[in-house]
Amino acid sequence: MSTDESPPVDDEERYRRLLDETGYDADLGLEMARDAQRVSAGDLSEVAFYERYHDRIVEEFATDEREIDLPEPDAAGGDTGDGGGYLDRLGAALSGMDPDGEESRRSVMKKGAAAAGALGLAGWGTAQNAAGQGGDGGAGAGDDDPDTRWGMTVNLNNCDGCLACAAACSQEHGLSEGANWMYVFAFEDEGQEDESLLPRTCQHCTDSPCTKVCPVGARHTRAEDGLVLTDYDICIGCRYCEVSCPYGVNYFQWGEPDVPDSEIPDEHQIDDRGRWVGARPPEGVMGKCTFCVDRQDGQMGEEKVGTTACEEACSMDAVHFGDLNDPESAPNRHLREYRDEHENDTDEFPDRKEDTVSTFKLLEERGTEPNVTFIGDEPSPHAEQVDGPVSYEEVGLVDNRKEVLDEGGAAAGGETA
Repeated sequence: MSTDESPPVDDEERYRRLLDETGYDADLGLEMARDAQRVSAGDLSEVAFYERYHDRIVEEFATDEREIDLPEPDAAGGDTGDGGGYLDRLGAALSGMDPDGEESRRSVMKKGAAAAGALGLAGWGTAQNAAGQGGDGGAGAGDDDPDTRWGMTVNLNNCDGCLACAAACSQEHGLSEGANWMYVFAFEDEGQEDESLLPRTCQHCTDSPCTKVCPVGARHTRAEDGLVLTDYDICIGCRYCEVSCPYGVNYFQWGEPDVPDSEIPDEHQIDDRGRWVGARPPEGVMGKCTFCVDRQDGQMGEEKVGTTACEEACSMDAVHFGDLNDPESAPNRHLREYRDEHENDTDEFPDRKEDTVSTFKLLEERGTEPNVTFIGDEPSPHAEQVDGPVSYEEVGLVDNRKEVLDEGGAAAGGETA
């Protein structure tokens, strides 16, 4: 793919409609979504992406807090090789600011945020810094891998489509009707006699397009463990993250949530940084799977660290969650043991060289580096969604995502709840 081409934003007509509903610039959101995916794919630099949209974002949102890995200015404050000196750009951004003038404090703060963006410091953003998170850019934007990297191995060969995982997720996080953070696709594929199943949650990508487009820094990567989260206090509901995500995992909260805030304990909502990133979102805010961030922070008890609600509910040994940086974690151990159990019998099949256990990551070719590995056969571009063995209604849920599977095996993402 040349640098002048962009991957398609799936179902653009629907995405344009939902962006129009927000009142924010739909053209800007769609263009950024395409280019954010190009950045993940390695077809566009982060510096070029940042500069291409910075002025338009500041004009639309009065700030630019995108999580982007920009080069630091050199010791002399000079050029970093991106075509413009950082100090010169800072001066231009600050020009016209009069601290003794009649501008409101909020206006001056907004200009200061824009200036920080011009200096290349907004990759993690002033909102994150104010929350005590620091300016390291997070796991998705920094140079170093976090000590812990939460992820999953999902064994499709073990899944029976019971939907216990989806029901447990909804109950634990207080999700509203139709917002299924864990969604199990049943599909038929060419060359297969029986239907197949694909449990799909947020992939918590290491190089996530959704964090690159969030103008206010609400969608971000947590530095210590790579979790991709949404700060509900900051999110403005522009839905740019939704159109940039190739996996269709975002759910916008229309109206008051089904479960009132008074029924959700603080420890389910506030993470160890003091930020509101857990449980269901409030009205007008984007929500998605958090990999049970409250459990990972130990707020549900030390015994819950390294577990998720969907994993606990699965009786078929299909979902395995843990630290991907730990060779002995549940996902790594299951993958290793499953491969050992299904090792090729070279006595019976002396000419077969490939491993009999196939694994894949969804849309891995797009460069997002998803942290979920699947065991089983990857859906082809021709796979079609069908009714599963258990309906969502049977487990007390509502299914509004019955659409054709997206190319490569991810869902195009139906109307959100």
